[in-house]
Amino acid sequence: MAARAGIRVAAVIGAYLLVSGGGLTLAALLQATSVAWPHAVAFAGLGLALDLAFRTDRALWRYVSIVDIGPIVRTSVLSAFIFLAFNFFLERGASLPRTALLILPVLDVVMTLALVLARRIAHDREALKSLVPFLGKQDERTPLILVGGMDRADTFLRELSRSGDDYRPAGIVTDAAGAAARELRGVKVLSGVGAAAAALEDYANRGAEPAIVFLDDSISPADFGVERLGQLRARGVTLLRTPSLVEVGAGGDDHAMREFKLEELLARPPVRLNDGPLRALVAGRRVLVTGAGGSIGSEICRQVASLGCGHLAMLDNSEFGLFKIDQEIGDRWPTLSRHEYLHDVRNKALLNDCFGEVRPDVVFHAAALKHVPLMERHPCESVLTNVVGTWNVADAANAAGVKHMVFISTDKAVDPPNVMGATKRLAEAVVRAQQTGAGDTRFSVVRFGNVLGSAGSVVPTFRAQIERGGPVTVTHPDIERYFMTIPEAVQLVLHATAHSAHQPDGPLGVFVLDMGKPVKIMDLARQLIELSGKTPGRDIEIEVTGLRPGEKLFEELVDSSEVSQMCGQSLMCVTDRVQGARMTEHTVNKLERVARSGDAAETRALIFDILAKVRAVPSEDAAASVLPLRRA
Repeated sequence: MAARAGIRVAAVIGAYLLVSGGGLTLAALLQATSVAWPHAVAFAGLGLALDLAFRTDRALWRYVSIVDIGPIVRTSVLSAFIFLAFNFFLERGASLPRTALLILPVLDVVMTLALVLARRIAHDREALKSLVPFLGKQDERTPLILVGGMDRADTFLRELSRSGDDYRPAGIVTDAAGAAARELRGVKVLSGVGAAAAALEDYANRGAEPAIVFLDDSISPADFGVERLGQLRARGVTLLRTPSLVEVGAGGDDHAMREFKLEELLARPPVRLNDGPLRALVAGRRVLVTGAGGSIGSEICRQVASLGCGHLAMLDNSEFGLFKIDQEIGDRWPTLSRHEYLHDVRNKALLNDCFGEVRPDVVFHAAALKHVPLMERHPCESVLTNVVGTWNVADAANAAGVKHMVFISTDKAVDPPNVMGATKRLAEAVVRAQQTGAGDTRFSVVRFGNVLGSAGSVVPTFRAQIERGGPVTVTHPDIERYFMTIPEAVQLVLHATAHSAHQPDGPLGVFVLDMGKPVKIMDLARQLIELSGKTPGRDIEIEVTGLRPGEKLFEELVDSSEVSQMCGQSLMCVTDRVQGARMTEHTVNKLERVARSGDAAETRALIFDILAKVRAVPSEDAAASVLPLRRA
């Protein structure tokens, strides 16, 4: 405010000096000051009053933009107009020439903008270097190639120039038409991914250890090609990305960068969903997550915390997993109300106590035993956690008046030849039986395939084998699986839940997530080897070991006893073609008694006997029978 007042005083005296014809001498300056100072003080006071009225004094000059310059110009012109009107009204411009009154607003605006720009440049390292390139020592910061849309690149460059990050923008790759060979804030726009890769290799050859950052999904790492990315990583190029919606919601800077995980480089471009329905689902609500320490459960905790849940209850029987996610939620969302419960879903009494204490609005049931070969050897444990545990959670949800319970299922529940898939299908049947049962709780089942990077999944296994020097083991050369990243899987789970919550009269069944196209595990192994900067068959061997017990060659998302239809973005609703047997409390108790006896053979036989009745796979004649649609 003091600076603006000083500029206005100088503008009045300068305008008088310019029109007086006395030249730019000290005597002329003193003469102009002695004549014009009353007008200068009046003009400064008027401008100060208008600044306060229009709040232009609140703009931070260090971060000034075009939006802030508009009010500054408007106030200057308006104050000059009012000053001119009063001057003519009071004395007909006798003491201050009319020409000076016309020059006055020009000087005021020019000097103000010059001062604002100088203040802005003083805190912009790139602007300083472009204006005074000969000052300072050679720039030794890490060269950084930006990949993304021009608007996002412009915002990122502004933030980077004000931050303390040790990066020097060295090029931009964008999909904007006609942008190639041009510049944005002094940074050259490259002609494509090939030019970017060549620039990165050139920097690497000079020992600069460059980096590349992907700002959005307009151009993905997949556009560079897995082999090229692997070569760049081997040359010391760091692959970076800006935060996701969830990470920004955690309170981080939206220009902060982190390194890509290998599974993110392998994944297809993620499905982007509107977070409005998701926020409406959990904002201010009390949420309970079982299996909170696992890969999916912990990500559910992160996302519901970022969406503003009112209270988060985390339940798991793994001490380390529960401790880890509880600490992370506390660090990232310190004001969020939360509580951890070291409970097992098999313990019905403790589960009921937990639900009674928490009184959750929404429950995500992610607790499960999931490893196929291990469950083949331990069918009793699989029954007790996957089937009995799910019954206990559903029963506790009903008793506690939970508004919505979501069960996280898997594509291995489709036509299952193994114990793990069979028990997950029976768990689906438990929840689906509750959908038409008594009580006000709405139950949903969400089914998806493999998750890249989850604990015990194929990517960490392959990565460990590559680090040991190989071989990478694949069970069959033609085996295929559906894949998505953990954040994308959880976002789609929340999306399915929000869709179900807003469709009370929708079809009764299972929500199946669109997983894209299945991926050959052999191709996945080759890509991981290439991303590690090595050559398959030369540096790292791939060994075929044969299918494991209970393992399928191809996974499906819809059972032969089901029909599906699209019911939302990236969502299918799957319903039974013919209604099979319901999972009753009597059936679950029978399974539990046999499982607790420890008889693996009898437990396995009973699992598949009940499964056959539940699936009720129809004949060709019965295939046309379709159940009436009820609420989901």
